[in-house]
Amino acid sequence: MTTPLFLLRCVELGVSICDLELLSIGLCLDMWSEKANDGAEYEQVATQEDFDRF
Repeated sequence: MTTPLFLLRCVELGVSICDLELLSIGLCLDMWSEKANDGAEYEQVATQEDFDRF
């Protein structure tokens, strides 16, 4: 990933240049990955009861 592409991804996430001083590259990439998963549909979603059993 090039620097301009990284900055473009940050702008698409709403992260300003000033905010980049507080965030790591990895965190920005994780946020980008999560944004890509926002529209994912899951067959089964865990309930609180499932988490309690876990």
